[in-house]
Amino acid sequence: MRDFRKLQVWEKAHRMALAIYKATAGFPRAEVYGLVSQMRRAAVSIPANIAEGCGREGGAELGRSVKIAMGSASELEYELLLAHELGFIAPEGHQQLSNAIEEIKRMLTAFAQKLKADS
Repeated sequence: MRDFRKLQVWEKAHRMALAIYKATAGFPRAEVYGLVSQMRRAAVSIPANIAEGCGREGGAELGRSVKIAMGSASELEYELLLAHELGFIAPEGHQQLSNAIEEIKRMLTAFAQKLKADS
């Protein structure tokens, strides 16, 4: 069992989830059960899956959780693009969040490769 709080990728993903909550707070009310809900769910799924994998036995299960987190990061990347193109997120906010998602995806890829090499 690993302490997920000690993983840099978890910390960055957690910060991303907080940023997404803040970014979506100003979305139109009509999107509360649509895009806002989807983006928040995907954002929370990334650190949550890392944490869940750390609580399971064995690197293989953690590896599966990291892959699920990667899928959620890709989903969030698209939803962020959609929100930007709909005019819900300003260009500078979109760029900052997109850069953070790309970094998290690179970190998840490296973490998955390390887990695979260690097994």
